[in-house]
Amino acid sequence: MEKRNKCPLVKKCGGCNLCGETYEEYLKKKEDELNSLLGEYTSDLYDPHIRVLGMKDPYHYRHKVTAAFSYKKGEIISGIYEKNSHRVLKSDSCFIENETADKIIVTIRSLLKSFKIKVYDEDTGYGLLRYVMVRVGKATGQVMVILVVSDPVFPSKNNFVKELVKRHPEITTVILNVNSRTDSMVLGERNIKLYGPGKIEDSLCNVRYNISPQAFFQVNPEMTEKIYRTAIDFAKLKKTDKVIDAYCGIGTIALTASSHVEEVTGVELNHDAIEDAIENSYKNRIKNVRFIAGDAGDFMQEAAAQGVKADVVFMDPPRTGSTIEFINAIFAMEPSRVVYVSCNPETLKRDLKQLTKKYKVKRIMGFDQFPWTEHLETCLLLERL
Repeated sequence: MEKRNKCPLVKKCGGCNLCGETYEEYLKKKEDELNSLLGEYTSDLYDPHIRVLGMKDPYHYRHKVTAAFSYKKGEIISGIYEKNSHRVLKSDSCFIENETADKIIVTIRSLLKSFKIKVYDEDTGYGLLRYVMVRVGKATGQVMVILVVSDPVFPSKNNFVKELVKRHPEITTVILNVNSRTDSMVLGERNIKLYGPGKIEDSLCNVRYNISPQAFFQVNPEMTEKIYRTAIDFAKLKKTDKVIDAYCGIGTIALTASSHVEEVTGVELNHDAIEDAIENSYKNRIKNVRFIAGDAGDFMQEAAAQGVKADVVFMDPPRTGSTIEFINAIFAMEPSRVVYVSCNPETLKRDLKQLTKKYKVKRIMGFDQFPWTEHLETCLLLERL
């Protein structure tokens, strides 16, 4: 793949700080990094070299784009924050952001002056528009625009939305999100529908999902689908299997696995994510999945103490990794297979030191979930000794 010049903002932004070399060179470095970290677990594998699966086109993959707004020499600008600051860097397009989303944000910025809409100033607390978030369904093409404001009174909101949708008929829904907080959270809790149903749809692995403004949904669905299909393949699922999906989020792995097994239990601490998971199970008429709101480690310990058994445990913890308590609960529950999906190779390596006391690593695959960044996803199969 050809080498592209680095973005002019790369040193200030840091969002794609590894851009500027060929994709093959970049992937090779990630493979070397992963093999250096996990090489001690590959000696008995069929292929001892850990591969990192990349994208066919590693650009414009982020299907959720957030823009901040500010003033520069009296001109309204939009873009991204400078690294380690809240200074807005003007950006009309980005190598890694969805192009439709970028164009919509530029249009919104162009409309602000004529509609006399002031952008928010964090220092003074004055102004209305704080952020714009655009979510684009990879499989459906549906588009959600979220106008994040400090106050629900939005001047000429109906005419504003009418003009925006006229210029971008691909927009499916527009939402006014009210955020009066003073911290760095982008979205507030109150949503007001201005146009459309208030949510969009997308799909992963043939499962349809409703995506509401606050719903967590992977920003790179193309690679996410590859990760989940690999996880299902690694697990070697059978129709009689009872499965636990720990740290399940909105239930993407649980719902994907459901057609292959007898039953799945998904556990997630975030209550909003569990509500989305339950809604999506109904939407897809999936009846052999249940979702529980709670700490995954606590659930596993309680289930193990009650003698609950599972054939397969999927675990997809946050960047901080799992816990000793969770791993000990796996030991007590004795699943024959554990599939670990990791977004942080460092904490994965730490957790493997514990897991490999009773499990053996059988398969490993890396994924370039966020091209041109330092992030790396990994999927492993562990089988009980």
